[in-house]
Amino acid sequence: MKGLHLTADLYKCRCDAAWLTDAAKLSDWCAQTVQAVGLQQVNQLFHTFASTADRPGGVTGTVLLAESHICLHTWPADRAVTLDVYVCNAGTDHSAKARGLMFALVNRFQPEWTEQRSLDRGDSDE
Repeated sequence: MKGLHLTADLYKCRCDAAWLTDAAKLSDWCAQTVQAVGLQQVNQLFHTFASTADRPGGVTGTVLLAESHICLHTWPADRAVTLDVYVCNAGTDHSAKARGLMFALVNRFQPEWTEQRSLDRGDSDE
């Protein structure tokens, strides 16, 4: 179960507002980006939450990968996003692809600042 888990919290995103509210747009872009970095999409589910009188609805999305998954959540009123990229490294090390995917995701939202973390998962002596 050896793998790499990357997370990022994005603040004051300067991207076009549609990237924070349009599930279909994000879904299409994520599929293209996953393929571009060399990972394999198995399935995906993206959902836009309904807006309220004072807040636009955000998006929650998950892309299932043969190598594991990515998840994202947007908060348009706060111009914030959380990202999660996890890849299994059983047999082949997908770490560089995971880092490339995270780099592309962060750049898509153009945050003023981020908090990023990296966690090696599983037994390193496998």
